[in-house]
Amino acid sequence: MPGAPIQTQEERGAAATDGKPVSRSQTAEERVTQGIRHEGLLHVLRTVVERDPNQFLDAVHEVAVSLQPVFDRRPELLPAFEAICEPERTIVFRVPWLDDSGKLRVNRGFRVQFSSAIGPYKGGLRFREGVRLSIIKMLGFEQIFKNALTTLPMGGGKGGSDFDPKGKSEGELQRFCQSFMTKLYRHIGNRVDIPAGDIGCGSREIAYLFGQYRRITGTHTGAITGKGVDFGGSEIRPEATGYGCVYFAECMLESNGERIEGKRCIVTGSGNVAQFCAVKLVQEGAVVLALSDSKGYVYEKKGFSVQQLEQIMRIKASHHGSLDQYNSDTAQYVGDSRKPWEIDARYDLAFPCATQNEVDLEAAERMVNQGVSYVFEGANMPCTAEAVEHFEAKGVGFGPAKAVNAGGVAVSGLEMAQNRVGIMWSRQEVDDRLKTIMHQIYKTARDAAKEYGVSLAAGANIAGFLKVGEAVLAQGAV
Repeated sequence: MPGAPIQTQEERGAAATDGKPVSRSQTAEERVTQGIRHEGLLHVLRTVVERDPNQFLDAVHEVAVSLQPVFDRRPELLPAFEAICEPERTIVFRVPWLDDSGKLRVNRGFRVQFSSAIGPYKGGLRFREGVRLSIIKMLGFEQIFKNALTTLPMGGGKGGSDFDPKGKSEGELQRFCQSFMTKLYRHIGNRVDIPAGDIGCGSREIAYLFGQYRRITGTHTGAITGKGVDFGGSEIRPEATGYGCVYFAECMLESNGERIEGKRCIVTGSGNVAQFCAVKLVQEGAVVLALSDSKGYVYEKKGFSVQQLEQIMRIKASHHGSLDQYNSDTAQYVGDSRKPWEIDARYDLAFPCATQNEVDLEAAERMVNQGVSYVFEGANMPCTAEAVEHFEAKGVGFGPAKAVNAGGVAVSGLEMAQNRVGIMWSRQEVDDRLKTIMHQIYKTARDAAKEYGVSLAAGANIAGFLKVGEAVLAQGAV
């Protein structure tokens, strides 16, 4: 599972380019070329529009805007970007399965193998009603650069189905996963394409998919990541994205002569990423003041202890668990879907780990007024473009999601490495390697940002592209 799941522009029902809302009356070409001044890049983007007039244009535009300084200096890399915008292979297939009443159901499956220039295709499987090829292409395109940032040899890809796992029985889930893998297995492998989980495809579904792959091929290889530890999975995988957020933050603070110890923090959300982000913050000596869910937030004036965070984990693991069930004599619970940045206290660091677009301009202004000095995106796209602009204008350090939440895909890469050589590293060894990778991600993005005079977010795009682009250029027309 590659980090926190990305929400697409289509799924959000909104799009933004170059920090400005996109008008619905704009044509596809106007949308994708907005803010682009480089003539060669304009030609590439118009070609993308001609080929895919309604697919993944916002993702391409966001990266293209960041890369203009690169093409000014190195125009020879422009053909590599054009090549990267076209998937190496797109697979669409029928997924037939029987429901519990014996009725035939049919879903559509997808696998977009975008780029294998630096390693085998790598990316999750999203099982969700409404999933379309355009969504999978957008996610696969984003995955190319995110994977490249980890420094591990992983290409970019994505897959999924319009199957909705909600309300399905165990038998129905198993039959769907087995049918899906029966169609997909011939296109994947530990040296070709290694899927993982994503929204709607958790550890249970991964186990069913892997079991069917093993059954069909008669092999036990690392063709899928996110497996259980007992059958080829890696330690630290559930914790990876949350831990990685903190390791990235530590490195960014240290580069500015600061330490995370003693910093007062708010964490939005209380799911997997938020939970382990909060736990690692406390372990590293920070003070976590608040966590939230869709109903409200809990505020601990003196900070959560690890034991209190474990109580929250138990609550959220239960059916319909809510933070209003949290039991503490020192806590304040605020409902009505209020947000933790509203607490009546000053804080230094914010980790939005809940959902996309949760931090808008009004929230950003409130956070700045409360003294926030750094914001690290644990979820994917939790800050709107206007919020990011406000943070940067006020001198708030900003860690972009593409880099900050890459811990999940990093440990997926470490699982691949363990599977290939047939060993299993200890929790400590995986954790140490994750920390090293997250520090390297920050330094790589920072160095690119400094070299090209851009933001850290743009620097992350540049660093990811340069690694892939150089490989594409070196390998020729393939």
